[in-house]
Amino acid sequence: MGSAPRRRSGATGSRVGNAARVALGAIRLFTGTLGLVAPAVSARRTGAAADATDPTHYPWRLMGIRTAIIGAELLSRDPGLREKAVRIALPIHATDTVSAALGGLLGEVPKRTSISLTLLSGTNTVLALLARRTLR
Repeated sequence: MGSAPRRRSGATGSRVGNAARVALGAIRLFTGTLGLVAPAVSARRTGAAADATDPTHYPWRLMGIRTAIIGAELLSRDPGLREKAVRIALPIHATDTVSAALGGLLGEVPKRTSISLTLLSGTNTVLALLARRTLR
């Protein structure tokens, strides 16, 4: 007679899932804050102009605050807020990964930039997938 399958605790989830959630939250909080307060740094990573007064930096600030908020939600002590953030993380990061790859394939960004962004977004997608282990 086999034992019943181990059930994940709704409060803690798996260790791997929690570690992935925390790592993804930290990455999002860092990159979001960077985009918000230093958009030129984020722009440089994609090959864009590094002039901090450039109007094209507005989207970095716009996305930066959203990214930082989701990062904070992933790290929140509130289980409901954490769960919501984990649920939306996978479609966000999967879309980012596809967009980064398509940008390179369509020649919209330099190949090296596309590869770098695809790897970064792909890593975030894997973390988001693993973080789903914490869901009830």
